[in-house]
Amino acid sequence: MNVAVIGAGSWGTALAIHLQRAGCAVRIWAREAEIVAGVAARRRNPLFLSDFELPDGIVVSGDLAPSVADAEAVVFVVPVQFARALLRELKPLLPPGAPLISASKGIEIASLQRMDEIVRAELGLPARGFVALSGPSFAREVAAGYPTAAVLAGRDAALLRRLQAAFSTSAFRFYSSTDVAGAELAGALKNVVAIGAGVAEGLGLGQNALAALLTRGLHEIARLGVRLGGREETFRGLAGMGDLVLTCAAGSLSRNRAVGERLGRGEKLEAILAGREVAEGVPTTRAAAELARRHKVEMPITFAVEAILAGALPPRDAVTALMTRELKDEASL
Repeated sequence: MNVAVIGAGSWGTALAIHLQRAGCAVRIWAREAEIVAGVAARRRNPLFLSDFELPDGIVVSGDLAPSVADAEAVVFVVPVQFARALLRELKPLLPPGAPLISASKGIEIASLQRMDEIVRAELGLPARGFVALSGPSFAREVAAGYPTAAVLAGRDAALLRRLQAAFSTSAFRFYSSTDVAGAELAGALKNVVAIGAGVAEGLGLGQNALAALLTRGLHEIARLGVRLGGREETFRGLAGMGDLVLTCAAGSLSRNRAVGERLGRGEKLEAILAGREVAEGVPTTRAAAELARRHKVEMPITFAVEAILAGALPPRDAVTALMTRELKDEASL
């Protein structure tokens, strides 16, 4: 299968390496000229995952048109807050019938829309032409070929089977799902909880606190996800609980958890976000909190993380506020 990967950050680079191993013909579009030059000269992305060599079969370009020419599938790996403008550039170039597989995890602040909704609005794709790729998958481990499992969520069963067959290997197994909303929301909202988990680590609150945060965090993101059209079982699967556990409990490679840790240690958000890597959970927290207010969904962890990120509440005070809330039944919604 001819696959275009749009975005050459850590995740786009890792997916391109994997897809080439799976037997796909891969082209990557990179916005940064230094990435194009670095791969041409040394077969390495100089900015992201620079210790991994890109196989010779992968072609990297700074021009969208040749990157997507003849593509049978387009894998979109661009931060959600920057996606809309790039999709407009992509629209006249997209080969007819090529599905778009979004590997971006977030909610757009300006519109409060998921990638599914943004893509359909900007590209005019039929609903069956969109697929969400989500699940517990650190870029570095995928690039290294470690065993990984993820979900492809879409509305066309035949397309999902074709993508499963083309993308899966003995090291990376893809499951299918028809719950697009649930897969996207789970992948986006777990980043909010990951920031909270990092704050707990930065404050030195211990493993009991982390376990409680993960459990209650899953409960509240599922509550919002179901209200917005997702299915509860999706939040118990790879896109939900699987990704949450990876980024929160085993998350030394998680950018969102790292942001929380540094906040917990007293660093300022502006300094933390000064690097190249994007932590999708920061803008998604604001979007999630606004969605919760609009739909009258109780999300105390999300609101606490929102207050910490806004500088309205010190991390330790946010923990005290969570621990002294009204006592309730565990299953209470």
